[in-house]
Amino acid sequence: MSSGADDTKPTEQELAELSALADGTLDPARRAEVEARIAASPELTALYERERRLLVALHQARGSERAPAGLRARIEAARPSRRTVARRRIVYGGGFVGALAIVALALVLILPAGTPGAPSVSEAAALAARGPDRTAPAPDPSNPAARLNQNVDDLYFPNWASSRMHWNAVGERTDRLGGRNAVTIYYAWGRGKIAYTIVAAPALAEPAAPETWLDGTAMQTLTINGRLVVTWRRAGDTCVLSGSGVTASELQMLAAWKVPADRH
Repeated sequence: MSSGADDTKPTEQELAELSALADGTLDPARRAEVEARIAASPELTALYERERRLLVALHQARGSERAPAGLRARIEAARPSRRTVARRRIVYGGGFVGALAIVALALVLILPAGTPGAPSVSEAAALAARGPDRTAPAPDPSNPAARLNQNVDDLYFPNWASSRMHWNAVGERTDRLGGRNAVTIYYAWGRGKIAYTIVAAPALAEPAAPETWLDGTAMQTLTINGRLVVTWRRAGDTCVLSGSGVTASELQMLAAWKVPADRH
């Protein structure tokens, strides 16, 4: 990506890489540079945020019965592919942004934020209070330095003990929450104890809490029943990190953690 401070219009490559970063298909070797370029540009940051929200909504639409299958298919088809973005010249503020806005508006109309009776982030965070019911998973044989041998959909649980984060996995539990699979891994470090719960898609409604952006991850931080909670969305799933003996900034750093380049 170009890095000139006077650049005001994203290039075709920038838009394509932004989309790849949003959906998790970007080459890991390009991640740091792409994230830095987005962070340095308010325009790219806004586009990235919109793309991520759109991807989550599309993921929900695939499994939702709230709209006819044909309508969901037309909405998803309206999203420009990275190949299309890279193939044609796009004027900033024009076709690309306009297409996203149209699709996002359609999704707002057919996908309300949270269905009545659907589980909440508070209920997901409450699962941690039940405590582990079995030992923690071992490191993933395919990447023991970065992952534990447990996942929900395409999301894995990190092996923070082998990184500079120092948190050791000490237990695990599995629950059902509103028909969704919910897995919690418990970590400990010194006197601190945290629980990381991943709730399978469709994503839970976002809580009414301040939003923080850190290293490309948007998260909400709040206190529930005296327990500090940080929640974010990834690939349509809901991640909930809660703990005691830790600060909000510590939980936020863990939420934004990414596998070091030498451990992919």
